[in-house]
Amino acid sequence: MNIVLDLLAALAGLLLISYTLWDTFRTVVLPRRVTSRLRVIWVFYRLLWPGWRRLVLRLSRGGARETLLSLFGPLALLMQTAIWATGLILGFALLLWGFGPDLNDPIAGPTFGTTLYFSGVTFLTLGFGDVRPVSALARLLAVAEAGVGFAFLALVISYLPTLYQAFSRREVVISLLDARAGSPPSAGELLRRCDEQHDVRALLAEWEVWSAEVLESHMSYPALALFRSLHDHQSWLATLTTILDTSALMLSRGPGNVQRQARLTFAMARHTAVDLVQVLDVEPIYPDRNRLAPGTYAQLQAILDDIYPAPADPGSTQEQLRGLRQLYEPYVTALSRFLHIPLPRWLPSSTEQDAWEASPYDDMHWQRLQLGDDADA
Repeated sequence: MNIVLDLLAALAGLLLISYTLWDTFRTVVLPRRVTSRLRVIWVFYRLLWPGWRRLVLRLSRGGARETLLSLFGPLALLMQTAIWATGLILGFALLLWGFGPDLNDPIAGPTFGTTLYFSGVTFLTLGFGDVRPVSALARLLAVAEAGVGFAFLALVISYLPTLYQAFSRREVVISLLDARAGSPPSAGELLRRCDEQHDVRALLAEWEVWSAEVLESHMSYPALALFRSLHDHQSWLATLTTILDTSALMLSRGPGNVQRQARLTFAMARHTAVDLVQVLDVEPIYPDRNRLAPGTYAQLQAILDDIYPAPADPGSTQEQLRGLRQLYEPYVTALSRFLHIPLPRWLPSSTEQDAWEASPYDDMHWQRLQLGDDADA
């Protein structure tokens, strides 16, 4: 009976080590989308994140809510690393225990607690020396675990900077869009601030590259999708949707100098939205309300008339825009609801102010100027 239990413990340890190493490899090293749901990160996406989101939405409001939602991504990353390390330590402890805990412990004796302690010390390469392996097999397993622990720590150390570099590159375009398209961004405000078609074409070319970078980084490191932007009014999803809205508007206007670049950017941005829906394992959702009201559409056409030739048939233009929106709105809507990130408007409200124009120190500055003027008087 003891032999069977020992073999089961050894088999469980071997399977746990194999799964943890394979999951770490798929997440950190393998640069492609993994569809399997038997992953540690999938637990955070489908189980922990919805619960965290509901709890935060129920207990907080305003800026505090956004701050609490932004904590989940980094915390999930740290928890994922801790789960991997715990799985490897426990797996080697079970493997060593199953083959016979040939350890020299003058205090506690050959218990599983001692074996687990020895596994943790070996994995973290602490080398206290109070518990030592005795048999050749125990020494071999100890050396193997020390090597795995060293490689694991090296991977984690290299993984975090890579992840945050990808996050930083993603945020650059989001920050640049603040002055170009408002806070939060909108396609109508972006076109209003563009003087000519050349400006629109140049921006679309930049966004095509940005969309490709977001697709590559978020497929390789899905945890980035849970990392929220630096400011409450900014998000990678709102930026991606603004890019799609702008590209769709330009495509709906018919032939012109911007058409080819608008088509390329639209294709790349839609590809990003569709693939990220699959990565996060959410279902596309057809919006229950129209983001583009008839009055808003007329305002957008008036803005486009200033920089773009008027279309021959406005009715067909609106119908073409409706068809283009159906190609991406179900996907960005699904991402919006899953991540609790609002989608941008087509036109900003009259009360919105760009983030760079607003500062908590502005009122203090004007108060000091006023006090200075009063003193001089």
